[in-house]
Amino acid sequence: MPMVGLLFNDSFAKPASIGASVYGRDYFKELGLRSFINAAGTYTALTGSIMRPEVMDAINYASQQYVRLEDIQERAGARLAQLLHCEDAQVTAGAFSAMTLGLAGVLTGMDREKAARIPTDLTGMKSEVILQKSHNIGYAHALRNTGVKIVEVETRKDLEKAINKNTAMLWYLNAHSENSQISHEEFIEIGKKNGIPTMNDCAADVPPVENFWKYTGMGYDLVCFSGGKGIKGPQSAGLLLGRKDLIQAARISAPPNGDTVGRGMKVNKEEVLGMLIAIETYLATDHEKEWKLWEDQIRLINSRAKSVTGVETEIHVPEVANHVPSLRIRWDQNLVKTSPNELREALRAGHPSIETVGGKESVDITTWMMHPGEERIVAERVEQLLREAAA
Repeated sequence: MPMVGLLFNDSFAKPASIGASVYGRDYFKELGLRSFINAAGTYTALTGSIMRPEVMDAINYASQQYVRLEDIQERAGARLAQLLHCEDAQVTAGAFSAMTLGLAGVLTGMDREKAARIPTDLTGMKSEVILQKSHNIGYAHALRNTGVKIVEVETRKDLEKAINKNTAMLWYLNAHSENSQISHEEFIEIGKKNGIPTMNDCAADVPPVENFWKYTGMGYDLVCFSGGKGIKGPQSAGLLLGRKDLIQAARISAPPNGDTVGRGMKVNKEEVLGMLIAIETYLATDHEKEWKLWEDQIRLINSRAKSVTGVETEIHVPEVANHVPSLRIRWDQNLVKTSPNELREALRAGHPSIETVGGKESVDITTWMMHPGEERIVAERVEQLLREAAA
């Protein structure tokens, strides 16, 4: 597919903090907003990730001409399926939307009359989704959007006992797989044995790149990803991957179709094309080189932080979700007289502003959402504030 960037120039590759010097207007400043260095990660509240230049090229290309929305979804979906080794794919309004649309497709099949009745009237449709108790977090609301009842289980025995004629789907939260009493393999096995589709929510689960096809390859019927996290695509886009019949059924509840639960989950042509190019670019990335960069950045910040007496650090990589080099900073508050929350606030209030995460015991940092060079600013500010508190 040819990419002609009608409005694109390489300014899109530069940090937004340079403001009016590149873009002509400092839009955020005009709104009274401060941009920040993202040392936290791909949180929706922090607006996810920075889109790659190739993605902006595609978005600007698509913004200047028309295609039918259903046509671009179908063609982009077929191309995404080829790239990600699954039967079919749909670009959605984030992973949350992928969950709602995927389940809607499971409930209705290709019956548009049923699609029009979701979520208030599930007559003639199955009406329960089973998930593990440890997986029942806020994102499960995406399933409840269809009007189904959520059934919690804890063990394999519980799961097998809970299955009945009303069971529509089994849902798995990949980020909580370490807290699961039922493994992926068992979950899929039970679903297939009972003829019940299974869905895996993998919203934040790339890297590693292999996760794109790992879970469909294991046998999950549907798998959901966010677009604006590690993929660095549009923040308001996501992916629904899996069985062709279920993806096709999900589309009848998606825009531009009206009178459906998904009508408000609109993805425009720019986001669909941007998502496709984000995947193409992500797959072509040198992931080993990128990983080494993140490790080097984290080591720099780690070295500066632990140079302060009383400070302890830990470099770690979460096993599932946001699987990237990360830094945890703790200290003896008798020696360094500030709390983690106070340090986070000081970093946020400084110039430039720096966003970090963590709880009552630590300040946690990642570098994978930074522009190269910002790690030096973060390292300097963290050490400075810790030293001032230790003085």
